[in-house]
Amino acid sequence: MIRQIDAGVDEASQKKQLRKLIRQGTIQYAGYIPGKIYGRLSCSSGKRMKAKNRIFFSNEEEAILAGYRPCGHCLKERYKMWKLTHSK
Repeated sequence: MIRQIDAGVDEASQKKQLRKLIRQGTIQYAGYIPGKIYGRLSCSSGKRMKAKNRIFFSNEEEAILAGYRPCGHCLKERYKMWKLTHSK
């Protein structure tokens, strides 16, 4: 996992490094640190977050092991299953 702010010294270099990792297939999912939510890179909800709140994962297993839950927008079915197993 890699935080966006750790990918470079400024936002331009961070984006360049992250694009490279995405093209290589190293990064497949993005997460929202404060809410501990992960989702697809194409998710419109994820694209609105601030760089300091963004983290990237190589796969879903890595996100889940880090304690993140599926996004209710781009991973609806996985979120429904998560909600069923984590409801109080």
